[in-house]
Amino acid sequence: MSAVCAAPDFDLAQTLDCGQVFHWRREGAGWVGAVGDHGFYVEQQDARLLVPDGLEEIAARYFALDHPLVEICASFPEDPAMAAARDFCRGLRIIRQPAWECVATFITSSMKQVAHIAQISHTLRRRFGQRIDGTVPELFAYPTPEALAALREEDLRACALGFRAKTLLGAARMIAEGQVDLAAVAQLDDATARAELCRLPGVGEKVANCALLFGFERLRAFPIDVWIERVLKQIYFPRKRRLTTRKLREFSASYFGDYGGYAQQYLFHYARKTWPRGKGKVLSRRANGGLSAAPKS
Repeated sequence: MSAVCAAPDFDLAQTLDCGQVFHWRREGAGWVGAVGDHGFYVEQQDARLLVPDGLEEIAARYFALDHPLVEICASFPEDPAMAAARDFCRGLRIIRQPAWECVATFITSSMKQVAHIAQISHTLRRRFGQRIDGTVPELFAYPTPEALAALREEDLRACALGFRAKTLLGAARMIAEGQVDLAAVAQLDDATARAELCRLPGVGEKVANCALLFGFERLRAFPIDVWIERVLKQIYFPRKRRLTTRKLREFSASYFGDYGGYAQQYLFHYARKTWPRGKGKVLSRRANGGLSAAPKS
């Protein structure tokens, strides 16, 4: 049976298809996936969600329906590119992912496209995760650190992880052994939490910031990957030839503010869905039409 969950200022498809989470699949008029060890079929009907009966609170928390989205969007910088991304991504919310699942998934994301990351996630769930009872189609929880820690590297390589098998296994073992405590990380300030996450194999600055944003609800976190680096350079620094990642981090922290993570995800999703692939100068060309937002020096 389904229950109704109020969902104003929310777009389910944008939220699940924006590259922040990778295991949800379209099914009929809705989506199927797992929230922790709960199976979900979710369907949006205007400003409400149909969710499994009894799981309304879990759905509302997972989809961050309490985030003040109007206030968040109003905090974005007033520039043409950010306005275009905000309008394109209307209703997109940063969901609250389980911390370990988020860390592990972004470890496996290195040098992979969204479809490949999703394939790896489904394979890991199916082979090593706990089956969720009563779900059709079959759904599986993400494997725990302990479950992965008991495997061999070859087991993970068989899931198309490549070199990521070693790092995911190492991270799982450190967490399973208590060397890194994700519950304790959640209590740390952003900088200390980032440093602690970076102790895990396969976790650098970008993956740590992804984990902070999507798994620990640190909404200032601004992950800079290849897409976002290109966005920042072409929109905000179109005439700068030498621009370090450190400079981009400093600019992002000051320019986008307390909800920088939302701004990042909106820019990321907008660029990924609208930029022609293989034409990296598209925004430079569009700048003549008003999309340039280079800050004043």
